[in-house]
Amino acid sequence: MKARMSLSGLRTCIRYRKSTVRMPHFGDYQTEIYFKGLRGVLPSLPADFKLLEQRAQAAMPPSVLSYVQGGCGDEFTQSQNAEAFHHWGLVPRMLVDCSTRDLTLDLFGLKLPTPIFLSPIGVLGICTPDGHGDLAVARASAATGVPMIASTLSNDTLEAVAASLGDTPGFFQLYTPKDDALTESLIHRAESAGFKAIVVTLDTWLLGWRPRDLNAANFPQLRGAALQNYFTDPCFRGSLAKPPEEDLSAAVMQWTQNIGNPLTWKHLPWLRSLTKLPLILKGICHPDDARRAIDAGIEGIYCSNHGGRQANGGVPAIDMLPGIVEACGRTPVLFDSGVRSGSDVVKALAMGAAAVGIGRPYVYGLALAGTEGVTHVLRSFLAEADLLMAIDGFPTLTALRQAGVVRL
Repeated sequence: MKARMSLSGLRTCIRYRKSTVRMPHFGDYQTEIYFKGLRGVLPSLPADFKLLEQRAQAAMPPSVLSYVQGGCGDEFTQSQNAEAFHHWGLVPRMLVDCSTRDLTLDLFGLKLPTPIFLSPIGVLGICTPDGHGDLAVARASAATGVPMIASTLSNDTLEAVAASLGDTPGFFQLYTPKDDALTESLIHRAESAGFKAIVVTLDTWLLGWRPRDLNAANFPQLRGAALQNYFTDPCFRGSLAKPPEEDLSAAVMQWTQNIGNPLTWKHLPWLRSLTKLPLILKGICHPDDARRAIDAGIEGIYCSNHGGRQANGGVPAIDMLPGIVEACGRTPVLFDSGVRSGSDVVKALAMGAAAVGIGRPYVYGLALAGTEGVTHVLRSFLAEADLLMAIDGFPTLTALRQAGVVRL
């Protein structure tokens, strides 16, 4: 009887809270999990990164796992990206009313419900048995309101991905090909599909030294994976003697001739001229580069070292974030690399990031349970971030950024 009364009282409190607080909180996901547990329903997916990764390691094909999980060289930079978050700490503030929290964000004229986004990953398609992981991630983006940065490298066309996003804004990540006409075609397709910004990746004009993939001679794109945006592009198809569906090998070889455009500062005016959408440069880690890009008319800076996949021996991305934020002033700074938890998200936001990208964790969720798995990972990150901000006395992103972090 006491147990029933206690449960009833808790439900009454929850109903009262929902009736008096108009905005639901991401931390409510925790309550949802606990209530399901009272009915004997245990979570099918882990709430922590370590167990999530372990489960994904057991579930993913070795070739896919090595491509997703592997980094450059001895993977020191990759591991330090995650470890470096432990060198920064938040200082809690007490006696602050955090019964209502607001994690909404204004970015490039968009009103976003959360300060996180899905980082671009080029092999989402092969992370699900049906080969349509890109669409599964887009559906999770639609379900959560978390924007997706869709990669040029995709098993589904950018148009199909955009359609699956529903009302959630999406950005298009561009690997700039050598063929200028193909670059222009991809950007115009992204505009027509409804993407809200173009994210130009700067650090992948050639591949870094990735021993895990080299040891297995594994490069999925050479087998035709994740190339649908090229294979369906009229400019690319016009360069082929036969369409990809008739001669896949020749189409792949033509693709290899088009990748690897080493962009320099002289290319920025040209790229800027191709679209009226906000242009974001991904891979900026030096303050001088950030300032020069802004002077050239770039609307967003994306501080990232590609999760340690492209270059080894560098400074952890989170340690470079403060300098980038200071250099950018009012220009928004997106950030990713090494983010493994909601606590990491909060630290990056406190250090001035406008929005924080999640990478490998959501891919593991995708591999384990498709759209449901990605949705779970995003809700878990948001719940942890929301609860941490509430407990530490930061009801808004502004309050969090004003408090900042302390170097440990």
